[in-house]
Amino acid sequence: MTALPSIILHNGKEHSLKRFHPWVFSGAIKKMDEGVQEGDVVAVYTNRREFLGIGHYQPGSIAVRIFSFDEVEIDYAFWKSRVQRAVDYRREQGFLDNPQTDVYRVIFAEGDSLPGLIVDVYGNTAVLQAHNVGMFHVRHEIARALVEVYNGTLTAVYDKSAETLPSKGTEQGQNGYLIGETPVPHVVTENGNKFLVDWVTGQKTGFFIDQRENRALLAHYSKGKTVLNTFCYTGGFSIYSLNAGATAVHSVDVSKKAIALTEQNAELNHGQDRHQATAIDTFEFLRGKEGLYDVIVLDPPAFAKSQKVRHNALMGYKRLNAEAIEKIKPGGIIFTFSCSGVVDKDLFQSTVMAAAIEAGRNVKVMHHLSQPADHPVSIFHPEGEYLKGLVLYVE
Repeated sequence: MTALPSIILHNGKEHSLKRFHPWVFSGAIKKMDEGVQEGDVVAVYTNRREFLGIGHYQPGSIAVRIFSFDEVEIDYAFWKSRVQRAVDYRREQGFLDNPQTDVYRVIFAEGDSLPGLIVDVYGNTAVLQAHNVGMFHVRHEIARALVEVYNGTLTAVYDKSAETLPSKGTEQGQNGYLIGETPVPHVVTENGNKFLVDWVTGQKTGFFIDQRENRALLAHYSKGKTVLNTFCYTGGFSIYSLNAGATAVHSVDVSKKAIALTEQNAELNHGQDRHQATAIDTFEFLRGKEGLYDVIVLDPPAFAKSQKVRHNALMGYKRLNAEAIEKIKPGGIIFTFSCSGVVDKDLFQSTVMAAAIEAGRNVKVMHHLSQPADHPVSIFHPEGEYLKGLVLYVE
């Protein structure tokens, strides 16, 4: 095996790695070899030089993200085997060669033992995002492996890492195709619903794939209802409601570009006659809207990305949910979400409860929601469970 730069931990700091948690925090490091650079592959050892794992080094609070707990050669064969495992897992879920759904996440960072790497599939195209410099360095190997593992059905790989790399890595990052090319916007199918996706200029990789099953649940409650979809982005929840027979769907987002794509998606699904889209702040839109909606979707962007701003985020979630609970029709249903990693599901539910108390209405929890199986959570890394949601019945 090729010799790797070494990182030695303080005595007693190895326990989490022995339980297969993939993060090494900077405070756990006793010493490291000279010359270790951001993105380097390093081997981590206990204070007694016992091997613990191999990962990418990155300056910061999380100094090493482990991608192998075995002493193995880190070469193209290794990366291809990791990609193969991820694809096999999605095949088991029925995503490959599925005419009803050709958009899904094929690699989900720690959930697929590839921390720092996200890859989403849109038909014949994969969109890759590296969140650390180490994964950015092997993006060409990952792209090649994807095309080989898919055996010809995947013809293009687009790298969209410039927005997600740390500041130093951003200097190296320029978005573009690594293999092939696909014109955008590109039409994809999700549970039979059609969507235009633009991974070049859109948010994230172009579409919020993690809400697929929650959108399907919303469709179950939408027939004959008036639906408000706030923070709609490109209208995922809106299209499901329209196609399920909602009598009217209103989509709201502060971004004019997102609203334009939402309107295109409504037209693509032949639901524009029952759809109205407005580029406006959600709180502003909700003023004076008492008793208009049977169903309201609250799917805001992450209000908190760090512990420092968590309190302010919780106040934001409380205010948003209180507004919706106050204004929805009696017997109405609210789908409410948080994608903030620093707000766990218990804290989120407590915040929604506080909103219900403030609104002064009786509220029942109908469903607890999370991310779908193509966003797997390693049992050794519970932090991977970032999306949480509730379906509320408001009397």
